[in-house]
Amino acid sequence: MEIVESILDIPVQDPPEEEFSSADLIWTKFGTAEHHDDVALIPYARVDEFIIGECSNVECPTRFHIERGRKRSMGSLKEYKSDEYLEYRLYWCSFGPENYGEGGGVLPSRRYRLNTRNRAARPQSMRGCTCHFVVKRLYAHPTLALIIFNERRHINKSGFVCHGPLDKDAIGPGAKKIPYISNEIQQQTMSMIYLGIPEENVLEKHIEYVQRYCGSDATASTLASQYVRKLGMIIKRSTHELDLDDQASIRMWVERNKKSIFFYQDTSETDPFILGIQTEWQLQQMVRFGHRSLIAADSTFGIKRLKYPLCTLLVFDSRQHALPVAWVITRSVAKPDVAKWMKALLDRARSVDPGWKINGFVIDDAAMEIDPIRDAFCCPILFSIWRVRGSWLRNVVKKCSNIEVQREIFKRLGEIVYSIWGGLDTSVALEELILDFVDQSAFMEYFKSTWVPKIEMWLSTIKTFPLASQEASGAIEAYHVKLKTKLFDDSHLGALQRVDWLVHKLTTELHSAYWLDRYADESDSFQHVKEEYIASTSWHRALQIPDSAVTLDDKGHLFAKVASQKDNSRTHLVWNPGSDFAFCDCAWSMQGNFCKHVIKVNMICENAKGCRPSMSFWSFREILIDLCKKPMDDSIGLDESVAWTNQMLDQIKQLVELNSSNDIGIVVNNMPLKWISKKGRTFVGIPASLPALPSDSKTITKNVQKSRKRKRLSRLR
Repeated sequence: MEIVESILDIPVQDPPEEEFSSADLIWTKFGTAEHHDDVALIPYARVDEFIIGECSNVECPTRFHIERGRKRSMGSLKEYKSDEYLEYRLYWCSFGPENYGEGGGVLPSRRYRLNTRNRAARPQSMRGCTCHFVVKRLYAHPTLALIIFNERRHINKSGFVCHGPLDKDAIGPGAKKIPYISNEIQQQTMSMIYLGIPEENVLEKHIEYVQRYCGSDATASTLASQYVRKLGMIIKRSTHELDLDDQASIRMWVERNKKSIFFYQDTSETDPFILGIQTEWQLQQMVRFGHRSLIAADSTFGIKRLKYPLCTLLVFDSRQHALPVAWVITRSVAKPDVAKWMKALLDRARSVDPGWKINGFVIDDAAMEIDPIRDAFCCPILFSIWRVRGSWLRNVVKKCSNIEVQREIFKRLGEIVYSIWGGLDTSVALEELILDFVDQSAFMEYFKSTWVPKIEMWLSTIKTFPLASQEASGAIEAYHVKLKTKLFDDSHLGALQRVDWLVHKLTTELHSAYWLDRYADESDSFQHVKEEYIASTSWHRALQIPDSAVTLDDKGHLFAKVASQKDNSRTHLVWNPGSDFAFCDCAWSMQGNFCKHVIKVNMICENAKGCRPSMSFWSFREILIDLCKKPMDDSIGLDESVAWTNQMLDQIKQLVELNSSNDIGIVVNNMPLKWISKKGRTFVGIPASLPALPSDSKTITKNVQKSRKRKRLSRLR
């Protein structure tokens, strides 16, 4: 068949049938001699009819799901090729790809009945089918769609038919017509079961989503009902103890869940235990929300109660809520060990997106190793005070009975922290604090034994690094509180010293809770789940309080009153307003948390005269002032300061332009071209020129041929 190199030479086909498939189209080879695909042009309005016809294949009935998709807006490209896309979608047969189970083998994915004494079979339909195609809505002709079939046959990698009537491995009655259960449907059903939603509600939602693929079919509904009950039975019977020995149990879990592990190091004489967990969904969220954004660490969870402390890496999602994207279980904080798992995590993200990069890393522990973060992520480091603030507030409330004393001690602790920018001697301030409250023996014994030996390290870290905002700190704290609620339930106290129990809780209940939160928000379903998710941080709860509900004290802004939104007769008192160490008398604050009343009062104080700015703003201002203090005769230091300031100014200008613009295409068009991008720039009608090469250089010629091939491949993707 002749190879066509231009889209303009491919005829548009519009079959008369209501639904049509690939068998009804004439396919053209498009590309070059080295690389070409079978393509066809159809009206874009008939893409759905083509997909329905393709699903109705008699030999291999199936459903196609969207594996990947991208969009562009009209006008976003100044110059483009004839096959550039306006919309791009990769459709994959729902019987593929492989699904690896216990021991790493491929599971038989048909529903069949086992002996009731054995564990129920996994009801899933992933057979390794490689059939997939691409639909491109053409940028130059939006009314046309280019279909690129990469593999038209429903076969696996070995070349055998892997589903349908011709599949010899189909087992049991009805195996060839089982309704498709996508990963999304399966995860949704599992999440609802793990969260304790009644079975009838789970079944109703499950059948609703299955019918999107299979239609209103009585058999499909019956099978879906069986699926929900069997999945519920599996979850109820599942246990974290794969072996009585915790270490052996973890080894078995690691062997069975290789796709969810980015780093594993077993205990030995020279190496400590390290287990890095990241599911495929967490990887997607990390790549999506972490790119050109922040990653934060909740670094020392369970250091006293768990066998191994837990470190969680978080990204901030579309609502700026903290979303866990990786868990690291280890006792080691040594620089070489931290560097190992950080590099492995970064490599995993860049295996999905080679250009993936973060803009900053937020830490919450002054003792955390900084060099591995800088070496791996090459980004600025910020510090969040939520942990030290929460610890001080919690113990002040716990160990001091008088609320007036609680307010004053917490205020003085805040002044010690603020004093690092005022040039005051912190040791003198500490001595005065201890002398003034010597009668508060319980708190002072705790403070002198726990914080005095290391407070210089913490204050130095706070002064050295830019401070994270109250919104970021509140989001990290909200995750920490949710994690604490899930893990430190009274019914689990006997299992805290087992790592397999911790892994089981993280990858089932906690993972399901966050998956369902994100799904409810993005799909606008499960309204009660969505509402709870939106209001899960103090920052978002503070935004619901009107400004009129806040009243500042006229005499020196010593306190503020916040009217309750639930009970009009009640008000909350916030002392030391405008400070990160403000003290509120509400129940949530008395537990050591950032409460919505403190955050709302601080929002009001930002624009009020005579109020101290937030610590994050103060820290930012001090960094800028420090840059200005560079001596003129220190030429290299001055050059570095000017370069850093200009870089920061450019980023701020771009951010302001992006936030104020109503059309992202205009912003993109004004951006400078990057010649180091993954795909080379292309020009309509102007071939890329190559430098002249010496005829006797075989190595250079070979490299240029490879380069030409790579360019052609990248242009056809």
